[in-house]
Amino acid sequence: MVPIHQRIFKDIETKILSGDWRPGERIPIEHDLVEQYGCSRMTVSKALTTLVERGLIVRRRKTGSFVASPQIDRTVMDIQDIGTEAVLAGHEHRYEILARKVDRLSPGEAARLRSSVGEDVLRLQCLHIVDGTPTAIERRIILLDTVPLARHESFAEAPPAKWLLSQVPWSKARHVIRAVSADAATARILQIERGEPCLNLIRQTWQNERLVTYVEITHPGDRFQFAGVFHPAEKRPSRRQP
Repeated sequence: MVPIHQRIFKDIETKILSGDWRPGERIPIEHDLVEQYGCSRMTVSKALTTLVERGLIVRRRKTGSFVASPQIDRTVMDIQDIGTEAVLAGHEHRYEILARKVDRLSPGEAARLRSSVGEDVLRLQCLHIVDGTPTAIERRIILLDTVPLARHESFAEAPPAKWLLSQVPWSKARHVIRAVSADAATARILQIERGEPCLNLIRQTWQNERLVTYVEITHPGDRFQFAGVFHPAEKRPSRRQP
């Protein structure tokens, strides 16, 4: 049998990740949760403490607990959004959704992403344009079991990365940066020659061991750089520059 504090945690986590409870919304008070689950206040407190540790809620003295809003300033440092970074650096940014399709994970993808074969996903291809020049192709998979709201999202108001940052509090991320040569499709979209060197960023983010998204972002090698400044007591890179 699942312990009660884990049931409370899972029920609240599900409501937050499904979008039923939005950032800033107050969740039921401890007294109500005690009555709902027929448990002690200590059990409820244990569940809420875990939710705080996972970044899903914030607890405010005398006012209650609220669904956490992603910390955009910190998040942009860790999970960079191309548009935000371009604007901060004084550039003009726009984007185009080139392709959007609800699909299922193939066996190969499922093995690579450690997910289930046939899981529903949203596939996106987005072109980022900075100062009128194509700067990046974003090819993204969003796991719809983790982010069900993405199924019908048009991304007309915000590009995929920025939309995800506003919707899903992530708990873990993995980055890989590599050099690649532009294939024919990439060269055509980025308006470069086939075979030209590009920077390719592969990023995965998770929420409590559940994969949120997998994305590959490809930049022409002469239009982008990753720069970092490190200090002994603060192993954190500075923002990248378009």
